[in-house]
Amino acid sequence: MSTAPTEHRLLDGTTLPAIGFGTYPLQGEECVAAVQSAIEAGYRLIDTAVNYGNEREVGEAIRRSGVPREELVVTSKLPGRAHAYDDAVASVRGSLDALGLDRIDLHLIHWPNPRVGLYVEAYRALVDLRAEGLVGSVGVSNFTEEHLTRVVEATGVTPVVNQVELHPWFPQVEMRAVHDRLGIRTESWSPLGKRQAPFTEAPVVAAAERHGVTPGQVVLRWQLQLGNVPIPKSATPERQRQNLDLFGFELSEAEVAAITGLGRADGRLFDGDPETHEEM
Repeated sequence: MSTAPTEHRLLDGTTLPAIGFGTYPLQGEECVAAVQSAIEAGYRLIDTAVNYGNEREVGEAIRRSGVPREELVVTSKLPGRAHAYDDAVASVRGSLDALGLDRIDLHLIHWPNPRVGLYVEAYRALVDLRAEGLVGSVGVSNFTEEHLTRVVEATGVTPVVNQVELHPWFPQVEMRAVHDRLGIRTESWSPLGKRQAPFTEAPVVAAAERHGVTPGQVVLRWQLQLGNVPIPKSATPERQRQNLDLFGFELSEAEVAAITGLGRADGRLFDGDPETHEEM
Protein backbone atom coordinates (compact mmCIF):
# COMPACT_ATOMS: atom_id res chain seq x y z
CA MET A 1 0.00 0.00 0.00
CA SER A 2 2.72 2.45 0.99
CA THR A 3 4.72 4.38 -1.60
CA ALA A 4 7.02 5.98 0.97
CA PRO A 5 10.46 4.34 1.09
CA THR A 6 11.72 2.78 4.31
CA GLU A 7 15.17 4.23 3.67
CA HIS A 8 16.89 6.83 1.49
CA ARG A 9 20.15 6.63 -0.43
CA LEU A 10 22.28 9.69 0.25
CA LEU A 11 24.69 11.58 -2.00
CA ASP A 12 27.70 9.69 -0.63
CA GLY A 13 26.14 6.29 -1.31
CA THR A 14 25.17 5.53 2.28
CA THR A 15 21.56 4.93 3.34
CA LEU A 16 19.43 6.63 5.96
CA PRO A 17 16.30 5.15 7.56
CA ALA A 18 13.10 6.98 6.63
CA ILE A 19 12.41 7.95 10.25
CA GLY A 20 14.69 8.51 13.22
CA PHE A 21 14.48 8.75 16.99
CA GLY A 22 15.21 12.09 18.67
CA THR A 23 16.73 12.20 22.15
CA TYR A 24 16.40 15.85 23.26
CA PRO A 25 15.81 16.60 26.17
CA LEU A 26 16.12 13.07 27.59
CA GLN A 27 18.66 12.67 30.39
CA GLY A 28 20.03 10.00 32.70
CA GLU A 29 18.44 6.62 33.09
CA GLU A 30 15.24 7.89 31.43
CA CYS A 31 17.29 8.52 28.30
CA VAL A 32 18.93 5.10 28.42
CA ALA A 33 15.56 3.38 28.84
CA ALA A 34 13.86 5.44 26.13
CA VAL A 35 16.60 4.89 23.55
CA GLN A 36 16.81 1.19 24.35
CA SER A 37 13.02 0.92 24.01
CA ALA A 38 13.13 2.80 20.70
CA ILE A 39 15.77 0.46 19.29
CA GLU A 40 13.74 -2.54 20.42
CA ALA A 41 10.68 -1.02 18.69
CA GLY A 42 12.62 -0.87 15.41
CA TYR A 43 14.26 2.55 15.20
CA ARG A 44 17.65 2.36 13.52
CA LEU A 45 18.48 6.07 13.24
CA ILE A 46 19.34 7.59 16.63
CA ASP A 47 19.91 11.36 16.88
CA THR A 48 21.89 13.04 19.65
CA ALA A 49 24.20 16.06 20.04
CA VAL A 50 26.93 17.43 22.27
CA ASN A 51 24.54 20.11 23.51
CA TYR A 52 21.89 17.56 24.51
CA GLY A 53 24.25 16.32 27.20
CA ASN A 54 23.14 12.71 26.71
CA GLU A 55 25.71 11.11 24.40
CA ARG A 56 26.90 8.78 27.16
CA GLU A 57 23.36 7.61 27.83
CA VAL A 58 22.72 7.06 24.13
CA GLY A 59 25.88 4.98 23.87
CA GLU A 60 24.89 2.93 26.89
CA ALA A 61 21.45 2.26 25.41
CA ILE A 62 23.04 1.09 22.17
CA ARG A 63 25.21 -1.37 24.08
CA ARG A 64 22.30 -2.64 26.16
CA SER A 65 20.09 -3.10 23.11
CA GLY A 66 22.17 -5.95 21.75
CA VAL A 67 21.44 -4.81 18.18
CA PRO A 68 24.50 -5.20 15.95
CA ARG A 69 26.33 -1.90 15.62
CA GLU A 70 26.26 -2.02 11.81
CA GLU A 71 22.45 -1.96 11.86
CA LEU A 72 22.33 1.46 13.55
CA VAL A 73 22.90 4.94 12.16
CA VAL A 74 24.09 7.17 15.00
CA THR A 75 23.99 10.93 14.52
CA SER A 76 25.65 13.57 16.67
CA LYS A 77 26.19 17.29 16.24
CA LEU A 78 29.07 19.72 16.57
CA PRO A 79 28.23 22.70 18.83
CA GLY A 80 28.62 26.30 17.72
CA ARG A 81 31.41 26.95 20.21
CA ALA A 82 33.62 24.31 18.50
CA HIS A 83 33.82 25.63 14.94
CA ALA A 84 37.55 26.40 14.85
CA TYR A 85 39.24 23.48 13.05
CA ASP A 86 41.11 22.00 16.02
CA ASP A 87 38.12 22.53 18.29
CA ALA A 88 35.88 20.71 15.83
CA VAL A 89 38.25 17.73 15.70
CA ALA A 90 38.44 17.65 19.51
CA SER A 91 34.66 17.85 19.79
CA VAL A 92 34.12 14.89 17.49
CA ARG A 93 36.69 12.85 19.38
CA GLY A 94 34.92 13.80 22.60
CA SER A 95 31.61 12.63 21.17
CA LEU A 96 33.18 9.32 20.18
CA ASP A 97 34.50 8.87 23.73
CA ALA A 98 31.15 9.78 25.27
CA LEU A 99 29.23 7.45 22.97
CA GLY A 100 31.80 4.69 23.36
CA LEU A 101 31.94 4.24 19.59
CA ASP A 102 34.78 4.16 17.08
CA ARG A 103 32.70 5.91 14.39
CA ILE A 104 29.81 8.36 14.25
CA ASP A 105 27.74 7.42 11.23
CA LEU A 106 26.41 10.92 10.53
CA HIS A 107 27.93 14.04 12.04
CA LEU A 108 26.24 17.42 11.64
CA ILE A 109 27.21 21.00 12.33
CA HIS A 110 24.45 21.91 14.80
CA TRP A 111 24.00 25.40 13.36
CA PRO A 112 26.18 27.79 11.35
CA ASN A 113 26.75 30.22 14.25
CA PRO A 114 27.05 33.03 11.66
CA ARG A 115 28.18 35.64 14.18
CA VAL A 116 31.44 33.72 14.61
CA GLY A 117 31.56 32.72 10.95
CA LEU A 118 33.77 29.63 11.22
CA TYR A 119 31.29 27.06 9.97
CA VAL A 120 33.28 26.42 6.76
CA GLU A 121 36.31 25.59 8.90
CA ALA A 122 34.18 23.26 11.03
CA TYR A 123 32.80 21.58 7.93
CA ARG A 124 36.29 21.08 6.52
CA ALA A 125 37.25 19.36 9.79
CA LEU A 126 34.30 16.98 9.48
CA VAL A 127 35.25 16.18 5.88
CA ASP A 128 38.80 15.37 7.01
CA LEU A 129 37.51 13.21 9.86
CA ARG A 130 35.39 11.35 7.33
CA ALA A 131 38.57 10.57 5.40
CA GLU A 132 40.06 9.17 8.62
CA GLY A 133 37.04 6.93 9.14
CA LEU A 134 35.96 8.56 12.41
CA VAL A 135 32.87 10.04 10.73
CA GLY A 136 30.76 8.14 8.21
CA SER A 137 28.77 10.92 6.53
CA VAL A 138 28.91 14.70 6.88
CA GLY A 139 25.87 16.94 7.12
CA VAL A 140 24.57 20.15 8.64
CA SER A 141 21.64 21.48 10.62
CA ASN A 142 19.79 24.80 10.51
CA PHE A 143 21.73 25.97 7.44
CA THR A 144 20.31 28.42 4.92
CA GLU A 145 20.92 28.30 1.17
CA GLU A 146 23.76 30.79 1.59
CA HIS A 147 25.46 28.64 4.22
CA LEU A 148 25.07 25.52 2.09
CA THR A 149 26.52 27.26 -0.94
CA ARG A 150 29.57 28.42 0.99
CA VAL A 151 30.52 24.99 2.35
CA VAL A 152 30.03 23.31 -1.02
CA GLU A 153 32.12 25.93 -2.84
CA ALA A 154 34.86 25.79 -0.19
CA THR A 155 35.19 22.03 0.07
CA GLY A 156 33.59 20.50 -3.00
CA VAL A 157 31.60 18.25 -0.66
CA THR A 158 27.83 18.63 -0.47
CA PRO A 159 26.24 17.86 2.92
CA VAL A 160 24.20 14.68 2.74
CA VAL A 161 21.48 16.13 5.00
CA ASN A 162 20.33 19.44 6.43
CA GLN A 163 18.28 19.00 9.60
CA VAL A 164 15.83 21.89 9.98
CA GLU A 165 12.70 22.79 11.91
CA LEU A 166 9.85 21.44 9.79
CA HIS A 167 6.21 20.71 10.57
CA PRO A 168 2.79 21.56 9.06
CA TRP A 169 2.91 25.13 10.36
CA PHE A 170 6.43 25.59 8.99
CA PRO A 171 6.73 23.28 5.96
CA GLN A 172 9.96 24.84 4.65
CA VAL A 173 8.81 24.78 1.03
CA GLU A 174 11.67 26.97 -0.21
CA MET A 175 14.42 25.14 1.68
CA ARG A 176 13.12 21.75 0.56
CA ALA A 177 13.37 23.00 -3.02
CA VAL A 178 16.98 24.07 -2.38
CA HIS A 179 17.74 20.65 -0.91
CA ASP A 180 16.16 18.89 -3.87
CA ARG A 181 18.25 20.95 -6.28
CA LEU A 182 21.47 20.12 -4.42
CA GLY A 183 20.65 16.49 -3.71
CA ILE A 184 20.50 17.05 0.05
CA ARG A 185 18.09 14.99 2.17
CA THR A 186 15.83 17.04 4.43
CA GLU A 187 15.64 15.95 8.07
CA SER A 188 12.88 17.42 10.24
CA TRP A 189 13.32 18.47 13.85
CA SER A 190 10.13 19.30 15.73
CA PRO A 191 8.36 17.16 13.09
CA LEU A 192 5.12 17.13 15.09
CA GLY A 193 5.16 20.81 15.93
CA LYS A 194 6.69 20.50 19.41
CA ARG A 195 4.50 21.97 22.18
CA GLN A 196 2.02 23.39 19.68
CA ALA A 197 1.17 20.26 17.73
CA PRO A 198 -1.27 20.89 14.84
CA PHE A 199 -3.40 17.91 15.81
CA THR A 200 -6.69 19.84 15.85
CA GLU A 201 -6.21 21.42 12.41
CA ALA A 202 -9.04 20.37 10.08
CA PRO A 203 -6.91 18.66 7.38
CA VAL A 204 -5.05 16.62 10.00
CA VAL A 205 -8.23 15.60 11.84
CA ALA A 206 -10.01 14.69 8.61
CA ALA A 207 -7.12 12.55 7.37
CA ALA A 208 -6.83 10.78 10.74
CA GLU A 209 -10.53 9.91 10.70
CA ARG A 210 -10.43 8.82 7.07
CA HIS A 211 -7.48 6.45 7.57
CA GLY A 212 -8.26 5.30 11.10
CA VAL A 213 -4.97 6.56 12.54
CA THR A 214 -3.90 9.24 15.02
CA PRO A 215 -3.23 12.89 14.10
CA GLY A 216 0.43 12.31 15.01
CA GLN A 217 0.65 9.45 12.54
CA VAL A 218 -0.91 11.64 9.87
CA VAL A 219 1.69 14.37 10.38
CA LEU A 220 4.58 11.91 10.34
CA ARG A 221 3.18 10.22 7.24
CA TRP A 222 2.94 13.67 5.62
CA GLN A 223 6.63 14.10 6.41
CA LEU A 224 7.49 10.80 4.75
CA GLN A 225 5.49 11.53 1.63
CA LEU A 226 7.29 14.85 1.23
CA GLY A 227 10.54 12.88 1.30
CA ASN A 228 11.61 14.25 4.69
CA VAL A 229 13.23 12.20 7.45
CA PRO A 230 11.38 13.13 10.66
CA ILE A 231 13.10 12.71 14.03
CA PRO A 232 10.28 12.40 16.60
CA LYS A 233 11.01 11.92 20.30
CA SER A 234 8.94 9.98 22.80
CA ALA A 235 9.90 8.26 26.05
CA THR A 236 6.73 6.14 25.92
CA PRO A 237 7.15 2.71 24.27
CA GLU A 238 3.58 2.69 22.95
CA ARG A 239 4.00 6.11 21.33
CA GLN A 240 7.38 5.09 19.94
CA ARG A 241 5.78 2.13 18.18
CA GLN A 242 2.89 4.28 16.99
CA ASN A 243 5.28 6.82 15.48
CA LEU A 244 6.90 4.01 13.49
CA ASP A 245 3.60 2.54 12.29
CA LEU A 246 3.31 4.70 9.20
CA PHE A 247 3.47 2.30 6.27
CA GLY A 248 0.00 0.78 6.33
CA PHE A 249 -1.77 3.84 4.93
CA GLU A 250 -1.12 6.53 2.35
CA LEU A 251 -2.29 10.13 2.24
CA SER A 252 -3.79 11.36 -1.00
CA GLU A 253 -2.14 14.20 -2.91
CA ALA A 254 -4.99 16.44 -1.80
CA GLU A 255 -4.43 15.52 1.86
CA VAL A 256 -0.72 16.21 1.60
CA ALA A 257 -1.39 19.55 -0.09
CA ALA A 258 -3.97 20.54 2.52
CA ILE A 259 -1.57 19.83 5.38
CA THR A 260 1.25 21.69 3.65
CA GLY A 261 -1.22 24.54 3.18
CA LEU A 262 -1.30 25.02 6.95
CA GLY A 263 2.06 26.75 6.64
CA ARG A 264 2.05 30.35 7.75
CA ALA A 265 4.45 33.24 8.09
CA ASP A 266 4.62 32.92 11.88
CA GLY A 267 4.70 29.13 11.82
CA ARG A 268 8.27 28.75 13.02
CA LEU A 269 8.20 27.83 16.69
CA PHE A 270 11.60 29.12 17.69
CA ASP A 271 13.58 32.22 16.73
CA GLY A 272 16.59 31.94 19.07
CA ASP A 273 19.64 29.69 19.25
CA PRO A 274 18.62 26.39 17.62
CA GLU A 275 21.24 24.55 19.64
CA THR A 276 19.11 25.00 22.75
CA HIS A 277 15.78 24.10 21.21
CA GLU A 278 15.39 20.83 19.41
CA GLU A 279 13.16 18.15 18.09
CA MET A 280 9.99 16.62 19.48
